[in-house]
Amino acid sequence: MWKSHLSALFHTFDNERPDERSKQQHQLSFTMLEFRTQGFNGYAVKYSPFVDSRIAVASGANFGLVGNGRLYILGLTAKGIVAEKWFDTQDSLYDLAWAESHENQCVVATGDGSIKLFDITLDQFPVQSWQEHKREVYAVHWNLVAKDTFCSSSWDGTIKIWSPHRADSLVTLPTHSCTYSASFSPHSPSILSSVSSDSHLRLFDLRAPASAANHLTASIPLHTAPNNKNYNNNGNSAFQQHHHHGAMPPSEALTHDWNKYRPQLIAAAGVDRLVRVFDIRNPSQGPVAVLPGHGYAVRKVAWSPHLGDVLLSASYDMTCRVWTDGSALGVDGEQQQQQQQRLSEMSNGRAGADSLAVGGGRELGRMDRHREFVMGLDWCLFGAEGWCASVGWDERLLVWDVRQVMGR
Repeated sequence: MWKSHLSALFHTFDNERPDERSKQQHQLSFTMLEFRTQGFNGYAVKYSPFVDSRIAVASGANFGLVGNGRLYILGLTAKGIVAEKWFDTQDSLYDLAWAESHENQCVVATGDGSIKLFDITLDQFPVQSWQEHKREVYAVHWNLVAKDTFCSSSWDGTIKIWSPHRADSLVTLPTHSCTYSASFSPHSPSILSSVSSDSHLRLFDLRAPASAANHLTASIPLHTAPNNKNYNNNGNSAFQQHHHHGAMPPSEALTHDWNKYRPQLIAAAGVDRLVRVFDIRNPSQGPVAVLPGHGYAVRKVAWSPHLGDVLLSASYDMTCRVWTDGSALGVDGEQQQQQQQRLSEMSNGRAGADSLAVGGGRELGRMDRHREFVMGLDWCLFGAEGWCASVGWDERLLVWDVRQVMGR
């Protein structure tokens, strides 16, 4: 599971950290706010959908491996970021979601298999708690359309749908695989998706008959080789061979997100370090965009709420990166020249990581101020386009402007 692929990275990072620190000494300065989650390592961060100056952070002691958890409610003020309140839990917190129906309520996913709903106007205890999952709960997501339900996913291989007004879950959807991420579509109240350790993106439609498929409408292998029709390869046999026989092997998928403007697009990523974009209208065609660049597993992806072709990613390589999927760029002469160069490299057996890029997308910039794994990030819905927040195992919440890192 995830703990095994995390532990495998510790020795590598211990050897590389001196070089990383020296690199940070040469970084260009830019506007950034910081808050220390002292003694707790960050796992997830979410801006309030109601209050533009409020941020919540889910965290765990001892890197979330053992010990307590803490939910921070933070305020952005003229004097910086301040803690308005926090709630301690008996086990680590891995994810959170603001209620879409109540501006003061927040639901969290915990390591003991429970889900807890907090009201930030009250003290200490959750107003509701559910205990149906048999293993750690790794994701929670509120229904953005119906607003009266939310979903959770767990290492027990199930997704559950809940109402904050019911003591029991409404629906259970089996995935038969450790499910790291689940979310409702922002375009439909009845469609939701998930990614799991078996390297599959699953789509469920609650309007479909339950039957033997349990509302499952599609199961897309993330490691599928891209369809040749997605590229301007001019029939180059080396290109076709590379993408057919050189498809990445299955690996754990850790994160995914729905595009906010194009309901057919979902971005997904995980242990193999690639960010992929899928068009769910044609699941068999493979990814329509592949974005290589991260040095280690990608822990979180999030599409921009302002621009339909822009997304952010957070990784164990201690960076956050901003990408375009290429849909707003078109294919100009320079891109065609770069593509032909990649084809030539593949023909000569010199294909590098860049040769995995698909669909015209590219990295627009990166933020590398974290000093440990970056675990969570979120876009701000309000104000100037481009503000976001990220959290990591370095016990730091960073609030920064994506526009200031683009082009670096």
